[in-house]
Amino acid sequence: MKRNIKDKILKKLSLREEQNSLRSLKVNNDLIDFCSNDYLGFAKIPSVNKLAHHGATGSRLISGNSSQFEILEQKIAKLHHAEAGLIFNSGYDANIGLFSCIADKGDTIIYDQYIHASIRDGIRLSNARSFSFQHNDVSSLEKKLQRAEGHVLVAIESVYSMDGDEAPLKKIIELCEKFEASVILDEAHATGVVGKHGLGLAQTLGVESRIFARIHTFGKAMGSHGAIVLGSNEFRTYLINFARSFIYTTALSEHNLNTIECAYERLIDADEVINKLHHNIRLFQSLLSKKLKAKLIPSSSPIQCILVPGNENVRRVETELQNKRLDIRAILHPTVQQEAERIRICIHSFNTEEEIKTCVKCLEKLIP
Repeated sequence: MKRNIKDKILKKLSLREEQNSLRSLKVNNDLIDFCSNDYLGFAKIPSVNKLAHHGATGSRLISGNSSQFEILEQKIAKLHHAEAGLIFNSGYDANIGLFSCIADKGDTIIYDQYIHASIRDGIRLSNARSFSFQHNDVSSLEKKLQRAEGHVLVAIESVYSMDGDEAPLKKIIELCEKFEASVILDEAHATGVVGKHGLGLAQTLGVESRIFARIHTFGKAMGSHGAIVLGSNEFRTYLINFARSFIYTTALSEHNLNTIECAYERLIDADEVINKLHHNIRLFQSLLSKKLKAKLIPSSSPIQCILVPGNENVRRVETELQNKRLDIRAILHPTVQQEAERIRICIHSFNTEEEIKTCVKCLEKLIP
């Protein structure tokens, strides 16, 4: 029996409406920013002091490659203490490409249950077996490693985007070494934020040489677009040959590359801005009452989440906050588990003390 695809679409949208989880796009240009990933304010600074002469022309395997790409990849890899790097058009493209091609039938990918959707999608496109382990739970990971077969890969993030907490990276690496498993680390929300010069959690802990691959994205604190996968020279060559999201897409333009390069140049001299960011995070936390601290998910990152169970409840709080000119967003089920819905506050280096005090005051009034 043939079915009408329009009916299916309408039914699924109607169900989302019933569950109070239907998403929509919003334009709130005049609100105080407590929701973007522009942690250091780089996206607000005019970046192109180098004029871009050339637009995008095609895949890097055909007409889109340039010496600028090669030099920038080498420069970023050196800064992150990696042998080589390959730039993708986005963090999503990087994870889709990497995970869909790195494991074959008979191999195993084990991932943290809170891993980003882009990694989950990449795993689905692979032929490997896959298991999740309980969030940041080393014992749970060990149980899954005991069941793993073939080449074993463990996917984790430095800082998790929905909770803002860090992975117990050293413990996970030690366990993976015991089971001869390779770690793939997504540093998306750590880039520009964690460690000296904001170079990420792996370098802060001095464990970068013990990690198979790292992904640093430019669309968060770097205020740009794109991502780089870091690893060995051989792995870079492998991705060029097998990562479909790299092979079959138009390469970034010269303008994009200039922006990425400018962001990294700023990052090297951005310790004062990074320190201001962490000062603002501590200020925000210090102003919270016991009531809100009890609902706060522990995090030392710019991502500060306060639990407000129920899509309807958290949406009401979001609306009231935006009515008070605070651009703060609700995170709904099914993005997070039911009864773990939350208000997600992103702290920035450019948020003023007065803005942070206003934010906390409003949260105190609106969250029971």
